[in-house]
Amino acid sequence: MRRRFVTLDVFTKTRFAGNPLAVVLESDGLEKADMQAIAREFNLAETVFVMTPADQRNRAMLRIFTPAAELPFAGHPTVGTAVLLGCMSGYNLGAHELVLEETVGPVRCTVEAIGREHGRASFVLPRLPERTGESVTVQEAAAALSLKDDEIGFGVPSRWSAGVPVHFVPVRDLDAIGRASPAASFESVFGREGRAVVYLYCGATTEPGHHFHARMFAPGLGIREDPATGAAAAAFAGVVMETAHPVDGEHRFVIEQGYEMGRPSQIELGMTIEGGALTRATIGGGAIIVSDGHIEA
Repeated sequence: MRRRFVTLDVFTKTRFAGNPLAVVLESDGLEKADMQAIAREFNLAETVFVMTPADQRNRAMLRIFTPAAELPFAGHPTVGTAVLLGCMSGYNLGAHELVLEETVGPVRCTVEAIGREHGRASFVLPRLPERTGESVTVQEAAAALSLKDDEIGFGVPSRWSAGVPVHFVPVRDLDAIGRASPAASFESVFGREGRAVVYLYCGATTEPGHHFHARMFAPGLGIREDPATGAAAAAFAGVVMETAHPVDGEHRFVIEQGYEMGRPSQIELGMTIEGGALTRATIGGGAIIVSDGHIEA
């Protein structure tokens, strides 16, 4: 069967930057094995399959695949698909809301199509971040990332999830984070309790006005390095709460990622703090259509 697909670059306003995404439309009838094979064929960090929603009040059901596995939730597929559906609905609607059904649950999005081919979207985290599993030691993290112990800086590694469990490793500076690379022990150290997904971050940034610089490695998922990782940024809200202790009110952080890959990305993390607790968080950014075609599947 001939099915339409669209590719977008997400968490950017510029083509050939950000994180590439493939979206296969009209995917009803595809089996899981078919979707996994198509995701391997596209060989992007994630491929989204758009289906008829279970609840007709919602805009669509999404299935999200890396080249190696299905994910219950992911940020750049959510933002990119929301922008695409917004553009398909018409760019004269202004900012409006839609709900996408993902394995993690319903995801409420706000989308604005700025033109026929680009726009912005944000979504409310369907699940607030929580600590999960055991952290690795500084020494284990350094060795598994080809760094020295003293290059793991301003904090200790931790593991959080807002739908996808992620190891968070603070790194001393931009020089160290730029040299980081998965070593032979990467999977054995970070993969003890599931897939090894590792998010490195530091407080120094490449561009002014940004708040964190990040890199993400998940070779076991078929992602050697990811240009922008919304699910990790979602869970990162828990790290920010624990380390920065933001005061009550609304906060916005810009996370830059993908710079080492030549695909600069900017992820916007919004946090609402009430009574010293995180009560709401959002992930947002831009996306732009790159290609449009058909696949036989």
